[in-house]
Amino acid sequence: MEKIYLDNASTTCLIPEVIEVMTDVLKNTYGNPSSTHAFGRSAKVLVETARKSIAKQINAQATEIVFTSCGTEGDNWVLSAAVNDLNVTRIITTKIEHHAVLHTLEILKLKNPELEIVYLDLNQNGNINHNQLQNLLEASDKKTLVSLMHVNNEIGTVLNLKKVGELCAYNNAYFHSDTVQSVGKEIIDVQSFNIDFLVASAHKFHGPKGVGFIYLKKNTIIQPLIHGGEQEKGLRAGTEAVHQIVAMAKALEIAYQNLENYKNQISELKNYAITSLKTAFPDLKINGGEQAFYNILNIVLPVSADKTAMILFYLDMQGIAVSRGSACQSGSIKPSHVLAEILSPTDLLLPSLRISFSHFNTKSEIDYLVKALKNM
Repeated sequence: MEKIYLDNASTTCLIPEVIEVMTDVLKNTYGNPSSTHAFGRSAKVLVETARKSIAKQINAQATEIVFTSCGTEGDNWVLSAAVNDLNVTRIITTKIEHHAVLHTLEILKLKNPELEIVYLDLNQNGNINHNQLQNLLEASDKKTLVSLMHVNNEIGTVLNLKKVGELCAYNNAYFHSDTVQSVGKEIIDVQSFNIDFLVASAHKFHGPKGVGFIYLKKNTIIQPLIHGGEQEKGLRAGTEAVHQIVAMAKALEIAYQNLENYKNQISELKNYAITSLKTAFPDLKINGGEQAFYNILNIVLPVSADKTAMILFYLDMQGIAVSRGSACQSGSIKPSHVLAEILSPTDLLLPSLRISFSHFNTKSEIDYLVKALKNM
């Protein structure tokens, strides 16, 4: 049976070059980066070289990059630090953010009842209204953080980072963006976009799981996330995972070296998928619209609502991996919180699928998917 992986928004496969550098570090550079002997210094050089490489890709300074374990950790850290260390008393966001943001805000609100959380209105594709954001920023002198993800992980809605960054900078608000779905897949310039905090995770751009980074704008003073040592400028204690950090830098470097080729290839594949699915299912709807991010396609299938619970199981039995939404909540039987915000009650009952592509996918795999759906 053919095996087809179309769930790249959940995670991506490791590419050979990344496996090679990881293996080399594990074999040959096993010293602790904090040790002062030759073994430790060799490891430290690799960590700092990786930091410089990552910083270069997003037009940051190396000192502004702090390594983490994942995007969820980064979001938790930034939001908590904004309230606890930077005296933020108002956070502007949306109800379709990743749960790493939404659940953290719930906890912060419980601990800080005076914290004001404002949710922006969204259109049917999940886009914000920039005028509303501008009015909110201008209407209050509260210290504010705007927390908006760059690319929605379920429906692919794309935020105009530059526009939001300009609004925040003009109104002296902090700007935090979860860019887990876009780093490595789109050019991001933290300086020209006026970003204060950026969060990324390696396994979304063909790097290893268990490692990510945050961009922390220069001269932004926050307290350590983990106490115990002086690693990461004293901000995150604990011995660095050298092999993962080096692999992440390699994956990001390769992603940006091949960005245009990969982007064109995946965009063509997504357009082919849309055409093929619409031919098979003329009443099919696209969540987030056809202008959503180029590697994410979220669809409402015009089939009986009683097939919702079985459709992923059926496709899995056919060797096809897709999802209903975020892998972080894949065990939930509740409708996606993202789709609940943008779909009608009727459409919310119908099966929705998130198909997410990489440059490893092919048109023949799309044909196989469409055939399987038609058979069902």
